[in-house]
Amino acid sequence: MKRVGVTGLVVLVMVLSLLPPVAIKALAEEECTGLLDRYDIPLEVSADIAFYSDYVWRGFLLDDDPVIQPGVNLSAYGFSASFWSSFDVITDDALDSDEVDFTLDYTYEHDLFSLSAGHTWYTFPAADTDTQEFYIGGSVNVPIFEDIVLSPGLKWFHDYGDTNDGGALGDYFLLDLGYSIPVADTGISVDLYNSVSYNNEFFINGDGGEYLVSAGLSIPLYKDNVKISPSISYSVPYGDLSDSSDGNQDDKLFGGATLSFAY
Repeated sequence: MKRVGVTGLVVLVMVLSLLPPVAIKALAEEECTGLLDRYDIPLEVSADIAFYSDYVWRGFLLDDDPVIQPGVNLSAYGFSASFWSSFDVITDDALDSDEVDFTLDYTYEHDLFSLSAGHTWYTFPAADTDTQEFYIGGSVNVPIFEDIVLSPGLKWFHDYGDTNDGGALGDYFLLDLGYSIPVADTGISVDLYNSVSYNNEFFINGDGGEYLVSAGLSIPLYKDNVKISPSISYSVPYGDLSDSSDGNQDDKLFGGATLSFAY
């Protein structure tokens, strides 16, 4: 994908993300409602745009500059197609993490559990590299109190991209636990997330991983369609991921906020 094409796509996503929900809904109804109604397709559209102080991914510090990260997701019948990207806001360091990803996913959801499988194509326009990854995983819903449900999950990711083109040829296992605590009847929730991962030769030579702790808020801005979610996270790499002769990654505290829309 040429750089010009990627930049144009990102600008389009950002413009759509910033439009008010009423405008997006009007555009969708004018162009798509007739077709969707004809075939009874329950299409769901969501978009978000995030700003973070740093870009940390699976324990790797990919950018020490502030980044902006727009994305769009389309879903129906459990299938979804997603676009996600990350770009420097400023360039004060030597890292160039510009990234554009495309993901196809199928998720089966039940009241007690969910199962998912998918594939992601990662592209890095500035570095002219890319890689591919498939994953499978699941989670269970464990009610604790009336309004609090724990959702521990486990996922396996396998990168099979050519190392000459930017691939990792490794495996990544993620065990995570997320839960939300409603704040009275305000519509606001306190969102907590914890994870531990195991990295087997995934951009490192040996074994390692990351401990991650995050805390944030979900604040509704417009009915159930628009919300803002500020958060702060602390990443602690271990094993070969933190070894100075291999992954060479350090602990990192970072934060930001995500503005999200659902239609």
